[in-house]
Amino acid sequence: MGKLKTHKSVSKRFKVTKTGKVLKRKAGQGHFNSRESSKTTRNKRRDVLMSETLNKNIKELM
Repeated sequence: MGKLKTHKSVSKRFKVTKTGKVLKRKAGQGHFNSRESSKTTRNKRRDVLMSETLNKNIKELM
């Protein structure tokens, strides 16, 4: 069996760190952010670790 192709939508949405952890962006950053509290806005700036159960599937698609 040959190599698997990269799933492009997954490669755009997730990033794998050097240690093998999978990061994703928080949802809801596009627009309508002025109505949210400043605490919510600050928390959306950070990338979030994916759960360990999904890591294997994401890495396989990448």
